[in-house]
Order: sequence, then structure tokens, then C-alpha cells
Amino acid sequence: MIRFLTAGESHGPALTAIVDGIPAGLALTLEDINRELERRQQGYGSGGRMQIEKDTVMITGGVMNGLTTGGPIALVVQNRDFKNWKEKEIPAMTTPRPGHADLTGAIKYGYRDLRLALERASARETTMRVAVGAICRKLLAEFGIVIGGYTVQIGDVQTALTSDTDYLARFQAAEASDVRCPDPQVAEAMHEAIRQAKIAKDTLGGVFEVVALHVPPGLGSHVQWDRKLDAKIVAAMVSIHAMKGAEIGHAFENAGKSGSQVHDEIYLEDGRLIRKTNRAGGLEGGITTGEPIVVRVAMKPIATILQALQSVNLATGEPEETTYERSDFCALPRAVPIGEAMLAIVLAQALLEKLGGDSMAELYTRFQQLRQARLTDLPMDNVVWRFGYE
Repeated sequence: MIRFLTAGESHGPALTAIVDGIPAGLALTLEDINRELERRQQGYGSGGRMQIEKDTVMITGGVMNGLTTGGPIALVVQNRDFKNWKEKEIPAMTTPRPGHADLTGAIKYGYRDLRLALERASARETTMRVAVGAICRKLLAEFGIVIGGYTVQIGDVQTALTSDTDYLARFQAAEASDVRCPDPQVAEAMHEAIRQAKIAKDTLGGVFEVVALHVPPGLGSHVQWDRKLDAKIVAAMVSIHAMKGAEIGHAFENAGKSGSQVHDEIYLEDGRLIRKTNRAGGLEGGITTGEPIVVRVAMKPIATILQALQSVNLATGEPEETTYERSDFCALPRAVPIGEAMLAIVLAQALLEKLGGDSMAELYTRFQQLRQARLTDLPMDNVVWRFGYE
């Protein structure tokens, strides 16, 4: 199974990740990872930090001669901003900012300065998630699985996207937009909304969508709550900083409809069981159907805003307004590659759980033997039976 840990602080010397469980023999280059790190840094509404950092990764273990060894992969990204903090006398931080982990972190860990919570709770940590996700994306690509994403809504500006579409074209159109919206007309309105938020010294959130194509049916399980793949995907999405909700497909919209309007009917065509709709978002019973996996994620407005908010100075016990800490005005466009990374990680875990094996050679063979949604793959006994319990 793939597992990973990240370490490091927002303004510390470096960020680190260790990834365990990647099979041996996967071709992997620095460019595979750096390309995704660069995407994470792009997007209209970014703050000054992205003008400082030019994230590139160092691989210090687990990859030799361009191939994974099967051992843990160690990744390091240097923080350029550290030089500005290395010898700095850092003022005490005793007034928690609403919406951040300042107060909750102090309650949890007993911090006597709130910056200790800020440094680790910062979304700077997602740099390493994207690095890990890039490795998992490369693994999935070996089996034809493609992941992409795009912006659906920023503030109250949203685009109407249908499910019967060319997703690859949508991914490409989104990458051509600095707000990652595939609809140029709506993208311009989103751009203006962010500009107005800057003028108002405020921030905006929104909704993005990530999609996985060509995922084989049968990944995940219905037999235990913690093996349901939709549950793992939603958990992964809301683990991203500032994400407060996630749905598979149009789950909340479907909740207001009748069952006959929602469920994807099954047809037999040329020996294959197919769906003409994908309202389930590619998962039924916690298991992939073979249709595109579609995930929508809601991001709250960034909590660091230029406007002062009311709080309490924990050192004096007196009311005090918050002070501004450099941040984005709208991080939604930059969140799309992070969502893609988390989906890649969860799907790579599910694929390896299904296939087993320690090397790519083993995986290739087992992948070809996966049961598909074909009538010939699903022989039925078609006889009366009993539970047989005593």
C-alpha cells in the first residue's frame, strides 16, 4: 500500500516527503514532479509568496538510474523564503486569527506562541502533496488512467458544465486560463471577481472539479466503511487546507431529485454493460463503475485577509484586531492541482490494493487480468440457494 508523510514549516529551510509502497521499475524523472509543482504555483489571485518560491524537487532516495527501486522515495523542496527568516527576530504572535488553526492548535498542543501552529498548518505543506501526487499520477498513467481538473465557481460566479463532454478538451481549456476555468467567458467574470476582492481587501473561495478517466471497474469495496473508495476520496479532498466539503458527482443536486431521475440505468451493448449517464460520479457502493470519477470540492475563502477581524490577545486578555499575514486573495485556481494530486494518491492506493505485486512487471500482467463490465466476465449460477447458517 502507498503511504506518505510530509514534514517542514512554511518558512523553515525545506519541505520533505517520504513515499512508501511505490512498486519497483516505474520510470520517474525530476520533470515528472517539477511540472506539477509549477502548476501548483500558477493562478490569478496568488499572493507574494509565489513570486519568491520557484519550487523544484530533489529526490534523495528510492529512485536510481531513473527507475523506482521499491524502497521509500525521499523528496525535498527548498524554501527560498527561509533566507528572509533565518536570522530574523520574530515578534510574538498571541492574537489568533479566525478561520486558522492558531487558536485550535494552541488548545491542542499548548503552544505559547501561535506561530508554531501557523507554520505547520500553512497550505505551503501542499507542495509535498503535489510532489507525491505526481509520482502516483505517473504510476496511474502506466495503466491509461488520466486525471485533470478545472474551476467551476469563484465567489458567486459559476459556470454551467454538462457531464456529457470531452473531458480531455476541458482539461486543456482550463490549463489555458489563469483561473483554470474552461469557459473563457465565465473565466473573465471570475477574473473580475478576484480583482474586485483585491480592491475590497477581501478573499474569495469557490468550487473546483477533478476527474479521473479510464479507471477500471472494481476498485474499492462495499464490505467495510473504511474500504469504500468514495469515502476515501472525500476524506482526501477535505484534508486539503480550506476545503470544507466534497461530493461525488452532483450529490447535493441529486439529493433534491427522485430516484428515477438520478440512478444510471444499465444497458448491454456488444457484450459490455454500459451506462449512458454518470450521475453517480463513477462510484456505486464504494466501488468504481468504470465511468469517469467526478469529484466536486468546496473551498472557503482564505482566512488571511487584509481587513482586520475581531479577536482576543491571549497574552493580555484584551480584545484586539488581527494583523495581516501575507496570503492569496483567491487560492482556488491553485487548489486544482492539489485536488488532482490527492485523487491520484487515493486511486493509486486503490489500484495497488486490487493488483498486489512489488514491481511494475507484476502489475502489468495482473492489470490485464482484471474483471471488466463484460457479460462473459460475470457468469451467474442462476440457481436457488440458502444462507446456510446454523
